[in-house]
Amino acid sequence: MLAASEVVGLAATETMLQAFVDYLQLEKNASPYTLRYYVQDIEDFTRFLKQHGVSNYAAVSYVHIRKYLSLLHDKAYARRTVSRKLSSLRSFFRFLEREGYVAVNPVKMVSTPKLEKKLPQFFFCAEMEQLFQAADRSSPLGLRNLAILETLYATGVRVSELVGLNVDDLDFELGVVLVYGKGAKERYVPFGHYAQEALENYLREGRPLLERHPKEPALFLNCRGRRLTDRSVRRILNQLIENTSLTQKITPHKLRHTFATHLLEGGADLRSVQELLGHVQISSTQIYTHVSNEHLRAVYHKAHPRSK
Repeated sequence: MLAASEVVGLAATETMLQAFVDYLQLEKNASPYTLRYYVQDIEDFTRFLKQHGVSNYAAVSYVHIRKYLSLLHDKAYARRTVSRKLSSLRSFFRFLEREGYVAVNPVKMVSTPKLEKKLPQFFFCAEMEQLFQAADRSSPLGLRNLAILETLYATGVRVSELVGLNVDDLDFELGVVLVYGKGAKERYVPFGHYAQEALENYLREGRPLLERHPKEPALFLNCRGRRLTDRSVRRILNQLIENTSLTQKITPHKLRHTFATHLLEGGADLRSVQELLGHVQISSTQIYTHVSNEHLRAVYHKAHPRSK
């Protein structure tokens, strides 16, 4: 480890970045998805520094950060993307300062741009039914895909949490699954009859035919018998929606939005939904009340004869 007084050049980027990645994995339990974006954002910023003649991270100032943000703005990056990149840099330089790589964190003085408020998109119940009906039930992969769809909708888990599930995490007697969330936090999430039936059919008739390695603990397997990736789950969902009349886009996170919205519309309280989603802050869950309210308002204006 370098002393605080030593100047760290950009030539040491790989070593420093790897140390940061190790920190995120070991101390923050960051998902592979999160790690990928952190690395990408930091590498993009490093290229910017090299182009502007900055030879070490210790020489980076508030001005460099502002110029970089201005460049992103000129390239018409979305506010959400700029905010994420700034967040990556803030975390990176906080780590460098803590470990003595730099004396000052230049991102401290930079405020995060305000994000445009977008309500989460979700599927209606009839649309979800189309998706369920579109799933193939005649093959091992079809049974797996239906089980994935049912699990995402029944539990609202993140895609990283879904692909991280092991067979032993399921408890069919209690109807719950043990989910490993962000920051190494565990939570039990219940699932209903439809999800249980889909999972049992997959474990009985689908997974054994996909299994190539008897000691593989993963719940959802690919055609080579290994743990499914988040990218594969996205591809599976895209294939499912192509077999329906729906024109919307589908993502695992949209199913998470659907799970939360349908619970609130069904009468669930906000605190319970927060626990089920694994949100640390209730503010993260409150956006779904806006979704539910907007839906109710739309229904009212459509149905009430004197609403207009």
